[in-house]
Amino acid sequence: MATHSFSIKGNLVDLFKKEIYPAEIIVVDGKIEAVNRLPLTDILKAVNGKLSTEHGFILPGFIDSHVHIESSMLVPTEFAKIAVTHGTVGTVSDPHEIANVCGMAGVEFMIENGKEVNFKFNFGAPSCVPATTFETAGAALDSTQVQQLLEKPEIKYLSEMMNFPGVLYKDEEVMQKIAAAHALGKPVDGHAPGLRGTAAKQYIDAGISTDHECFTKEEALDKLGFGMKIIIREGSAAKNFEALIELLHDYPERILFCSDDKHPDSLVLGHVNQLCARAVAKGVDVFKVLQAACVNPVEHYKLDIGLLRVGDVADFIVAEDLVDFKIKQTYINGELVAENGVSFIKTKECTPINQFDCDEITAAQLEIAIKDYPLEEGKIPVIEALEGQLITNKLLLEQTLDGDKLISNAATDVLKMVVVNRYHNAPVAKAFIKNFNLKQGAIASSVAHDSHNIVAVGVDDASLAAAINLVIKEKGGVSAVSDNKELVLGLPVAGLMSTGDGYEVAKTYTAIDAFVKEELGSTLAAPFMTLSFMALLVIPHLKLSDKGLFDGDKFSFL
Repeated sequence: MATHSFSIKGNLVDLFKKEIYPAEIIVVDGKIEAVNRLPLTDILKAVNGKLSTEHGFILPGFIDSHVHIESSMLVPTEFAKIAVTHGTVGTVSDPHEIANVCGMAGVEFMIENGKEVNFKFNFGAPSCVPATTFETAGAALDSTQVQQLLEKPEIKYLSEMMNFPGVLYKDEEVMQKIAAAHALGKPVDGHAPGLRGTAAKQYIDAGISTDHECFTKEEALDKLGFGMKIIIREGSAAKNFEALIELLHDYPERILFCSDDKHPDSLVLGHVNQLCARAVAKGVDVFKVLQAACVNPVEHYKLDIGLLRVGDVADFIVAEDLVDFKIKQTYINGELVAENGVSFIKTKECTPINQFDCDEITAAQLEIAIKDYPLEEGKIPVIEALEGQLITNKLLLEQTLDGDKLISNAATDVLKMVVVNRYHNAPVAKAFIKNFNLKQGAIASSVAHDSHNIVAVGVDDASLAAAINLVIKEKGGVSAVSDNKELVLGLPVAGLMSTGDGYEVAKTYTAIDAFVKEELGSTLAAPFMTLSFMALLVIPHLKLSDKGLFDGDKFSFL
């Protein structure tokens, strides 16, 4: 078999010696054969100044340390095609979303689709399917099935343990899943928003090693003090970078970066490279930044991703500078997969997998009789959506009536929200929500964490029904309707992902997003991403599942 070799010269960013020096990298058959220092004529004296050379800076590739690929609305192959243009060579990916829809078959779909391209997907075994018993999901994974997944070499860890009450109260199924991961030497990811003090220590002592849900520095310091690693999240909806980035000064070996959920339009604009640029701009030492973006995930999850050492797999990138982190080239397994914003990963054929079996609805099914709605102090409980956060607040606000029916009020921004069971015909769950600021029409989506029923918000029942039915016709998707216009992006893979070209999906999504903001009036930065979390019961305080309005603090229905 013929040997394939090449060399590349540039300013090597050595993250272990914490040096930057001119070097020539010799790659033979996908591995780094040698790293040879070159004369110091091209050495750079400063690393945080805006410096560039003809050859650029050679550094390890970026890793997204916690991401649900499904939230990009792209299958893994298409996610990879875009991500490599930003210097991402791998992900730590939780297939929790498709598992809630399609179970084991969904996880297998993600693994096999990911293998179609040259990219380092590292999938986890979903720990909480279904996430709760208070919603209808399409599948369940018990401890036996989780064990079977963990035994696969492609499965690197136990995905986020959202059932933190189950950990604290030592639920047998929960503890068996954690024990199975530990027995195989695989780490367990955490998910415990707001957990502090003794409860946080007990959760961490159960063997849970990371958390990406911290939204204050104080909470993160609490968890760091008990030995946990913190993943700083900056996605399309949840944005915790500003609150947490200062921690990287003092805890460079225990901080990682992630997006968690990233919609296709924002993925086209950038990925982990954006977080590196922002961290350097805030005065964080570039070696600490790159340790979080490149080294820590490889070491924590034991990933087969190279770090620019002799003998490592040749996974590396070439950046124009160490300030903006504009990527010139991305190499994976010694192959050039992207150059100057152009991806060399090709679109692959994909046969959809899905579970979608509900009939179209009528506007009459969305009516709310005041006698059927819980009142507190004569007012209605309303979900308050918060910009850039997964948590919501519970408000008590004045109702608007049409006869004996509760209706939306666009003037006060108290709008009707509904969740429709996608798996079989069932009564529609209804509530009210604030901060979407729609002035007309409605939006709907089958991307609705964690069970992915259809969630919709609108100013009138006719618009709501129209938006929901567009999604049902496509067997999944995101839609928006006004008085005279209808837009939809079909997502036939589990009702979560498109089979199309990633850039075209991003273009269509961008158009729908702009329509929702410019014509319907939403003031949210990412209205569909925010909408997708309004049925996420494991994040307090008030949410809506297909079974009813849910109090996330008391873990019970209103």
